Amino acid sequence: MGKLITIVGNTGVGKTTLTAHLCQAAPFVTGLEQHAGRPFQQAFARDLRRYALSNQVDYLLYRAEQEQIIRQADGMGIQDGGLDQDFHVFTRRFFRQGYLTAEEFALCERLYTLLRALLPPPDVILWMQAPLSVVAERYARRGRALEIATLADLEDIELLLEEWLVTVDSTRIITVDASRDDDCDPDRIAALLKQIQEKE
Repeated sequence: MGKLITIVGNTGVGKTTLTAHLCQAAPFVTGLEQHAGRPFQQAFARDLRRYALSNQVDYLLYRAEQEQIIRQADGMGIQDGGLDQDFHVFTRRFFRQGYLTAEEFALCERLYTLLRALLPPPDVILWMQAPLSVVAERYARRGRALEIATLADLEDIELLLEEWLVTVDSTRIITVDASRDDDCDPDRIAALLKQIQEKE
């Protein structure tokens, strides 16, 4: 069974960039967010309440499907974000914002609980951390055509991440200082790969 690494962190902190650099340095199977390709994402951006449930169910299933592919492969795979972040951070965030009703959130929770019972949790979680001011600057300059989270959401996303990650076995977590723009230089990537290998 393949090993699973998930890279988690705030919106815009650099998860996709770190994933790309790690995959250049080692032969990982990848699972990226791919927002533009999801069937409900555009509709969700236009009508948050109408499409929140469809969007979240799609993402939870999509992430579980990615995990299944990674687990069936040899070696290690990396997910940018992942099933747990999609539920504990984004599904909870949308419920707090009123985009999901209590019944819709409960349905997502049932689905997540079942998927996680069928699939083992990530072997390693890379938690990218940076000051909110740095995250906000990166978010503002990345210029994605489709964004659901806004600058105003970043603080709450950080709090939801922390609430979730304190419940996770700390031996599976590697904290990544993402405060500098040279976070992905070859020496730092090599050091991070060594830390990952030590967790195996």
